[in-house]
Formats: sequence, structure tokens, C-alpha cells
Amino acid sequence: MERRFKVFVYPDGDPNTYYQTPRKLTGKYASEGYFFQNIRESRFVTDDPEEAHLFFVPISCHKMRGKGISYENMTIIVQNYVEGLTRKYPYWNRTLGADHFFVTCHDVGVRAFDGLPYLVKNSIRVVCSPSYNVGYIPHKDVALPQVLQPFALPAGGNDVENRTVLGFWAGHRNSKIRVILARVWENDTELAISNNRINRAIGELVYQKRFYRTKFCICPGGSQVNSARITDSIHYGCIPVILSDYYDLPFNNILNWKKFSLILKENDVYQLKSILKAVTDEQFIGLHKGVVEAQKHFEWHSPPVRYDAFHMVMYELWLRHHVIKY
Repeated sequence: MERRFKVFVYPDGDPNTYYQTPRKLTGKYASEGYFFQNIRESRFVTDDPEEAHLFFVPISCHKMRGKGISYENMTIIVQNYVEGLTRKYPYWNRTLGADHFFVTCHDVGVRAFDGLPYLVKNSIRVVCSPSYNVGYIPHKDVALPQVLQPFALPAGGNDVENRTVLGFWAGHRNSKIRVILARVWENDTELAISNNRINRAIGELVYQKRFYRTKFCICPGGSQVNSARITDSIHYGCIPVILSDYYDLPFNNILNWKKFSLILKENDVYQLKSILKAVTDEQFIGLHKGVVEAQKHFEWHSPPVRYDAFHMVMYELWLRHHVIKY
């Protein structure tokens, strides 16, 4: 893949607006910015569209949001831009966009493409909202991990003796499963479950430090299903417990998530404590080692390095380009 895979990046657009690297490489939507920057730093880009396997539509909804553009106007901008590409270049029309992809980590950004139903249906969507109930198509689209970089504290690992808390979650109750999780377990003495975010007034980086002391970090689906909590758990060496239905995990075609996480159905929330306590010490140590091994796949770098999040996304795209028929 590293030797052969080539991507053509459309050059059109005002570099001062929305078509280049997004406004920043920090925050919960940093994955979008890093991909835009990494693709131009990589060996995958080609100036010859005839040798390209895929075509990148480089329009950043994250950058539009940073300029205060409304969702309605974002939809118009995206529609005008993509329709302009189809008129100016012949490549879209060869496959009706099946060999094209776009990247957006912003939940509003996903909806900004709704004005182009043929793009949503045909093109590869690399998104941080990989939920089947919001139009995500798992055999075509790619789940982009939401990584909150830079991380506030160093990576955890090889520290199982310090992990004395059985399970941890703190956050907003912005979904049905989160409401149930808080209601059932917030008063439990072995599970540290809070129905609100941890107040910074309690102390510096209290939320992040909890990950270091916990065996299992609960990752319930939110309003848009995905969150940085999964990658936070992996970074800090806490075994993520995926508590969400209809959700495609990042790099699911490449990584065996069962080696470093627990994947539960939402209805398992009522048996959560017994499920976690049923994990033996030997199984926990194996899962913890798996988390440490997986950390390198959920980090972004500039320039990118082998096996990091950028290369994992590119490999997902490489796997998908094989199914395209002209």
C-alpha cells in the first residue's frame, strides 16, 4: 500500500477559505485537521490524476464552522464546490463519485453534505459519526477516530497494579443510554459513574487522572455516538467498554477490538457491574497489554509516522478502492 497507493487532491478553491488545512490541529475535531495536513505531507499524493486510485475532495466543514458559517450556508457551499468539480473535471463522472472521498470529524459537517445525496450514497465518507442510524454505510464509509490532541497527560501502560477502580464514566446525559447508565450506577460503590462532567474547580486534570486509576472506562454512545472518550481510554491505558448499538468502530477492518476492549450491547448496561467483575485477572492483563499495543494507531503526528492514525485511515481507504468498478 505505501509503495503503490496514490491519491489526487483537487487543487481548486481559495486557500484562505475552506479548501486547505483546517483552522487548528487541536480539540475534539483535531482528526480532520491532521488528515488535511498529513495527506499533503505524505508520499500518497500524486499530481497526475490518471495514476490516482482515489480522489480527495478537500473541503473542510470544521474550517467553515470556525468562520461562523451556518449549517444551511455550509450545505450550499459544499454543493456549489462539488458540482463545480463535476463540471470542470471528468473524473467524478467516470464512477459517479465512487472513487472520491471526503473527510469530516464535525457532526454538523456530516449533515453539510446532505444536499448532495449522490455523494452520500456513492462516495467514501471518512467521518467521526459512524452510526448506522445516521446514514453510515460500513462497507463503503470509514470510521475516523475522534482524538483529543494534544493529550493532557502522558500515555498510560504497564501499570495494572495502580488500577483499583473497577469502572469509570463522567459526562453529559445527552443520549438514552447515558441517562440509563447514570440512573442505574451513579450511587454504586465500585463503579465511579457521574452524570456530569468533572468540575475543573475540584483540581487540575482530575478527569484525565481518573483514567490512570481505572480498569475499565465506560464509553456509552452520545448524541452523535462517537466521542473522544474511546481514544482517551486507549491513550491512558484504560480498557474501553463500548456500550453502543449500531456503531462501527474505527479501523474495524484492521484491528481485532476484542483483544483490547469489551464490546457490549446497550441492554447490557443493567448487568454492567457483573460483566466487568467476571473478567479474570489474566484476561484483564491481556486486554491491558492489547490497549498499550493499540495506542500507536490512535495518535496523529505531523509529519505522519508509520502505523499512526493517518496511515490506518489510508489503509482503510486502500482496502475500499479495490471494490470500485469503472
